[in-house]
Amino acid sequence: MSRTLAMILAGGAGTRLFPLTQTRTKPAVPFAGGLRLVDFVLNNFVNSDLLKIYLLTQFKSQSLNIHLRQAWYLSGLTGNFIDAIPAQMRMGARWYEGTADAIYQNIKLIEIHDPDNVCIFGSDHIYKMEVRQVIRYHEKRSAALTVCATRVPIGQASRFGVIEVDDEYRMVGFEEKPENPRALPDDPTMALVSMGNYVFDTGVLFKALHNDAQDKLSGHDFGRDIIPRLYRDKPVYVYDFTQNKIPGEDNSGHYWRDVGTLDSYWQAHMDLLACKPPFELNNEKWPLRSYHPPVPPARILADEQGNHSTILNSIVSSGSKVVGARVERSVLGFNTYLGAGSRLNECVILSKSHIGAGCFLNRVITDKGVSIAPGTELGVNPVQDKARGLTVTEQGVVVIPKDMKVGFE
Repeated sequence: MSRTLAMILAGGAGTRLFPLTQTRTKPAVPFAGGLRLVDFVLNNFVNSDLLKIYLLTQFKSQSLNIHLRQAWYLSGLTGNFIDAIPAQMRMGARWYEGTADAIYQNIKLIEIHDPDNVCIFGSDHIYKMEVRQVIRYHEKRSAALTVCATRVPIGQASRFGVIEVDDEYRMVGFEEKPENPRALPDDPTMALVSMGNYVFDTGVLFKALHNDAQDKLSGHDFGRDIIPRLYRDKPVYVYDFTQNKIPGEDNSGHYWRDVGTLDSYWQAHMDLLACKPPFELNNEKWPLRSYHPPVPPARILADEQGNHSTILNSIVSSGSKVVGARVERSVLGFNTYLGAGSRLNECVILSKSHIGAGCFLNRVITDKGVSIAPGTELGVNPVQDKARGLTVTEQGVVVIPKDMKVGFE
């Protein structure tokens, strides 16, 4: 394998995930009980044995920095590293002005390592990818740039960069977030979109970044500025995500989700709870590493009257205590308490939440440290939920901010 450096863009504000991003950057948002969004891209590189990784941070990065220190520390003795790089304003008193500008402001870090290729990946999608397969594809075609792509329903494609390719999967068209996206020739219901993951030839990347930095009209973004210019003059190829093979899996689904909204974040959790989930958390050949606090195993107990707890199609994380309650199609994070007679239906409960006895929660997301008074109902009456100051999404999911107390009038 040639020399490869990874640059992970981990500075997203994640405004559409508010209030989950009220105190943290988007990549630090918890997921699936014991993971964070950033863990998926890091596991992809570590499981691919690519261990020279910079994460470029910016907004509300303290929670992310703590997680990286606890879960992803690598000794420098081997020359491998996973380092968080804060925005340092190396080129003037300004924040990053786009994804390309974030890389440009840290171009010295790339020069130090002198890699053959630079992987530039996002940090807030749910998927598995063996990255070495992408690099081999890139080098076999002597590509200037390889863009990873997947198929999405045409109705969702306007949220992404939409790609056109020829028979050799060389890019012949690209439009960032078009109002009327082009469908695939072989399937009018689907479009081919960029996953926001790129493999660049280092020399091509440097020249493209320098040219973009001199353009005062540029938005300094890979999707809006770099790629539309590059594919017309250079060999830009598209890597079909469905060709990627993960050890230990049948590779039939190729799950990829952009959890950019509260509804998509909730739906991605529900996907995990199917009898045969489209995204498998359990794969010894592709472990999903993260930080796990020193807490005891979960306890599922009967209440004092002998009423047993019922857990159906759910994830219950360590340290949780369920007492005479019913949990159906829900995800409970670390150290969650659920009191006697309470019922949860299609909920995502982040860690250290306390739900009193006799509550009913339907399609509710609680951030960390939430306390809900006994007998409270949420997700039943949207008007009442909004009156409590809670967020209610288009699909009726109720979201409770971090450390909020609900129902304690």
